[in-house]
Formats: sequence, C-alpha cells, structure tokens
Amino acid sequence: QVQLAESGGGLVQPGGSLTLSCVGSGFTFSAAAIHWYRQVPGKVRQLVASISGRGGSMIDYPESVRGRFTISRDDAKRTVYLQMNNLKPEDTAVYYCNIPRIDFWGQGTQVTVSS
Repeated sequence: QVQLAESGGGLVQPGGSLTLSCVGSGFTFSAAAIHWYRQVPGKVRQLVASISGRGGSMIDYPESVRGRFTISRDDAKRTVYLQMNNLKPEDTAVYYCNIPRIDFWGQGTQVTVSS
C-alpha cells in the first residue's frame, strides 16, 4: 500500500537549519509530484514547497519561505527533501508530505524553532 514517512524534525534555534526527509513506497515514486505542507494547531494547513515528478523540473514555493526553503528529490532513494535555512519561530509547525494526485498524507514531523 501507499506509504509516506517523514523524518528530520526537531528543536532548532532561530537562524538554524533542518533538513526533512519524506520516503515513499507503494507507488511509482519517480512519476509522482510531491508537496510539503505545514500546520499549526487551529490553522489551515499551508503549502510550503512543491516538486514535480519525472525529474523534478518544476519547483514552487510561497513567498513566506522562498529563499529559505529548498525542495529536492532523489528518486533512487525514493526520497524528497526539504532543506530549511534561517528558520524563524513562525516556521514552528508539523510538517507533512503529500501526494497531490491521490491526496495521500504522511504522519508528519514536528519542527520547533525556539531559543
């Protein structure tokens, strides 16, 4: 069956960096576009990065993270990464990866940015 597993979250100081990983199985990983979202309790889930399938030539970010977050993929490892730099307290959230074509979600990984 389809599975997505996020990892790499944790506690980091403002200005620090983290790299999240999303490992997929049970589907044709290389063909799948993958999105990263984040959610704060009581707020709507927010899209933070997107990468297309078949080489990942199309990448997009919202203004709130552009220049600080970088999405990439390694299809041989069935993994999509989210490199997050210059983290701010407002980046604190649970981060989820998602397969938009079938609206499938991973379980999420917590990122906390605090001094």
